[in-house]
Amino acid sequence: MIIRARALVTMDGAPIENGAIAVAGNKIVDVGSWPDVHRRNLGQTEDLGECVLLPGLINAHCHLDYTELRGQIAPQASFAGWIGEINARKADFTADDYLRSIACGFAEAAQFGTTTIANLEAFPELLPRIPPPPLRTWWFGEMIDVRAAVEVADVYAELRGGFGADWCGGIGLAPHALYTVSGKLYAEAAIVAAQHQLPITTHLAESREEMAMFRDGSGPLFEFLQSIGRPMSDCGATTPLALLLQRRLLDERWIVAHLNDLTAGDFRLLESAPKFHIVHCPRSHAFFGHTPFALEKLRALGFNICLGTDSLSSNESLSMFAEMRQLAQTQPSLSPCALVEMVTTNAASALGQQDVLGRLRVGHLADAIALPFTGDVSRVYEEIVEFAERVPWLLVNGRKLENT
Repeated sequence: MIIRARALVTMDGAPIENGAIAVAGNKIVDVGSWPDVHRRNLGQTEDLGECVLLPGLINAHCHLDYTELRGQIAPQASFAGWIGEINARKADFTADDYLRSIACGFAEAAQFGTTTIANLEAFPELLPRIPPPPLRTWWFGEMIDVRAAVEVADVYAELRGGFGADWCGGIGLAPHALYTVSGKLYAEAAIVAAQHQLPITTHLAESREEMAMFRDGSGPLFEFLQSIGRPMSDCGATTPLALLLQRRLLDERWIVAHLNDLTAGDFRLLESAPKFHIVHCPRSHAFFGHTPFALEKLRALGFNICLGTDSLSSNESLSMFAEMRQLAQTQPSLSPCALVEMVTTNAASALGQQDVLGRLRVGHLADAIALPFTGDVSRVYEEIVEFAERVPWLLVNGRKLENT
């Protein structure tokens, strides 16, 4: 199959006017100008007309379990207060509620052009009940042992057993955060992830209250966790980032979500720290009113930055276009091309999939989307970021996905 469009954004060099890709099975086998690709390949052509064809978008941090909590929790006076609110809502959720949330999340993500999603799954035991997802999905088993013991081996077994053979994507581990996960569980998760070459993700330095808890041994989050019986001996000495770095667990396979609240000392530590990946969630960040994200400093230190939506308990939609626009408002020096990289090539690297995802390149998996485009090709990245409608055409693993 040959797919032709008015503009082709491969993420490899300049956009191609009147471009095309050829797809065989689930792989891209040719890329270039329409006349050249047509001459070199046999088969039917799908002419998308006045569209731009680009790689499918990648959401590098999402909690599909909570899709149905959209709009139910107002911004709270404290981060600990928000935790209390979401816990209260979750107390009434059944397994069927979570399954419905996940299904609705997949449908919405597809409508906004996401073809790959990194989903933190709090209930991996539900995976056998989930039909093959329409999107390429990495299922990160989320682990919390603040109230009850968790065996990493059991979580890994559930993920491996629940991941269907006809699903696209993979599995990973997600020790939730320093304030909800013991040092023992973090260490065991790191060992299992290394043994099985799994990506691993965690929330870190998300809020001012997390900083106050670990550095100062005080604040609403400290008080809340102390009240539910969390041991607090690791609090009152150092920053969250410094504490996790001291444990010597982080390496280039880790995906760290948020990293909002950092001190000057933290930035000095990052100069020699392993270059893990960082996921920023711009609209969730704005919902909580977190400390401004130090994107330029982190990029200058060599960290790979990508974007996620977080959960709809702190966001309005699963649109990666909206995340790019939100980031553009707070980081006006970022080029539109750099914004698109954060939801394509950068996110693919975070998942360890830079050789098969995030670009329209020969040998890469055939994940692509098409958007209406009638402007000047020199402004194609600007128009991609500005796009705010339903994506009319998606290709996931070489198969067209109908957006209805």
